[in-house]
Amino acid sequence: MGEKDKVKAGHRKNKIKYSVGDHIFQAINYAVFTLITLICVYPFYYIVINTISDNKLVDLGRVMFYPIGIHFDNYVNIMKLPNMGTGAINSVARTVIGTALCTLLTSYMAYLFTKEELWGRKVWYRLTVATMYFSAGLIPGYLNIKMLGLMNTFWVYIIPNLISVYNMVLVKTYIESLPASLEESAQIDGAGYFRRFAVIVLPLCVPILATIALYSAVGHWNNFMDCLLYIQSPKLYTLQYILNMYFRQAAQLAQQIANGTVSADESALNALTPTSVKLTVTVVITVPILLVYPFVQRYFVKGIMVGAVKG
Repeated sequence: MGEKDKVKAGHRKNKIKYSVGDHIFQAINYAVFTLITLICVYPFYYIVINTISDNKLVDLGRVMFYPIGIHFDNYVNIMKLPNMGTGAINSVARTVIGTALCTLLTSYMAYLFTKEELWGRKVWYRLTVATMYFSAGLIPGYLNIKMLGLMNTFWVYIIPNLISVYNMVLVKTYIESLPASLEESAQIDGAGYFRRFAVIVLPLCVPILATIALYSAVGHWNNFMDCLLYIQSPKLYTLQYILNMYFRQAAQLAQQIANGTVSADESALNALTPTSVKLTVTVVITVPILLVYPFVQRYFVKGIMVGAVKG
């Protein structure tokens, strides 16, 4: 018997034999998880196929499993709405700048809270965490923003969101799981806190940083309440705020179109219906985040699992 035959014979001996009950159990598992997957995916699939189907059939509820009368006019017309270009730029700018600053400052704050030599560390940490549970409310927040001169400025999107306490707790727990000997060696060589943080700690925290960056990006991208409360200039409107306005006014705009009273700036809505407006807006808002997630997915599970373990 040759060497290959011996290996094959060994594999046959070590092969696990499944009973009929095992095969039935596996089949049931596959069926259940396939059903769960379809239940999770179908709602978004339903929205997408309705945005590219004939709008009249969509209003009648006839598009259920596949697109009918495929067209992309809804997306073209949505992008022609007033201030859409400016809104998209504002949303991308606040998301990129806000996410970068929030990730950096939150992680550095978490790093400082891991240092026992920080005066009153436990007290400051507990007071910081307490802000997650208690809030002054909408009116004091509005007055603070006004007092700081942030009303109707781009920085009202950035400065109030520079620190995320929840993300800080995750990063702190993750940093505490790193070997202390790495920092001790750098400290002996004369490296200060910021240098040790930038050169040693930050590169080792990529999984948790990717996780909190995703949280921050989603928060910035989806947020329109700060625009609603603090912004009056249309030049500073975010894409989400503009789309939300059209989302809420879809029926009214459709009625204006039917009556012929729609303005020239709103002529792009001539081919839209209230349902198509709502569905198309939903896709436009959601897709950018879905495109970002695959790039951080490999870090996400590791970061959230390690960062969630109490240190």
